[in-house]
Amino acid sequence: MDTVKKISIVVPVFNEDRSITKLYSRLESIAAELPFQWEYIFVNDGSSDNSFMELKNLAMKDRKVKVLDFSRNFGKEIALTAGAHESQESDATICIDADLQHPPELIPTLIKKWEEGAEVVVTIRTEIAKQPLLRRLGSNIYYWLMRKMSGIDLKAKTTDFRLYDKKVIKAFVRTTERERMFRGIMDWMGFRRSYVEFKADARAEGEAAYSYGKLWRLAVNSFTAFSLWPLRLAGYLGVFISTISGLLFIWMLANYLVFNIWIYTPLAMTVVINTFLIGIVLMALGLVALYVGIIHTEVINRPLYIVRQKISYHE
Repeated sequence: MDTVKKISIVVPVFNEDRSITKLYSRLESIAAELPFQWEYIFVNDGSSDNSFMELKNLAMKDRKVKVLDFSRNFGKEIALTAGAHESQESDATICIDADLQHPPELIPTLIKKWEEGAEVVVTIRTEIAKQPLLRRLGSNIYYWLMRKMSGIDLKAKTTDFRLYDKKVIKAFVRTTERERMFRGIMDWMGFRRSYVEFKADARAEGEAAYSYGKLWRLAVNSFTAFSLWPLRLAGYLGVFISTISGLLFIWMLANYLVFNIWIYTPLAMTVVINTFLIGIVLMALGLVALYVGIIHTEVINRPLYIVRQKISYHE
């Protein structure tokens, strides 16, 4: 007799008390139609609203629900990581946001792709209702830069709504970096993958947890985590500016020695050249500081996250 496969649904939660019950109801309606053993892993990422109480109530009435309650807000990337760690014994793990922009009704399609042999099933958001122009433009620029800088085939408009096979999660658990982009690490690992497109609805409740500041920090972290190109860029700029400055200096000497013309103020040109060179030095130091900061974070070796309590009423 074949053993029933187990699928874990990982949901990072940050101030989503008005969406949790709606998401759970939709997940339950889908789970009832599919022949698998289900587990819901909600990671409460330091919510300041009633999210934890909503999750605790769900766990009390449904043994499929697990709740990991963080001691503070560690960020979505870490919340997804904690959920993946908790789900590593399942045959497959599906990550989905709590804001209902990821349609749970797409889960049967993800599972079908997995059963056909895909080890990672990635969703691509072709359209999102009421998305600000700045976010849409920033997303396109980010993915273009990441493909150019990292050498990883990152497809634009992919989301964290994905299915991962057990072997992928097992490999992911071995990664240790702290400044992390969850799906960036998954893309770096490779594995056989398939893609599913969908159109996202606007947020059902509340506001986006990722502010522009958090998105910027995530982008910078991913650039430095997956590429040495920024450091190379500083070197290239230094060579370029030094070359231009050298040629300009030669031109100035030629005017004076060959043509006996001096049309430049020496002090002014010196100030300009020094300003350029100082700017390059500061840029290089700033980029080096980013990488030194990451090394510092890794060397400290603090835990990725701290779970205040784990709620599970499994028998």
